[in-house]
Amino acid sequence: MSRPRRRFRPPWSVVELEACYQVVDATGFPIAYVYFDERPTDPVHGGKMTKDEARRVASNIAKLPVLLGAGSGR
Repeated sequence: MSRPRRRFRPPWSVVELEACYQVVDATGFPIAYVYFDERPTDPVHGGKMTKDEARRVASNIAKLPVLLGAGSGR
């Protein structure tokens, strides 16, 4: 018996947390976390994105339902 397919209801939005941006669906279910470091010039920052880079990535993830046509009633 197969499990029902999970649906992530659009629209998706971005929530800023302390060290990351969280992408959530319309029900508030977390879809993705994009971590950043506010001190990207620190040589031990572990390769995390800058806050602006992380915001742009999270924003683009949140646009996926529209880009893929999920918001058009398909």
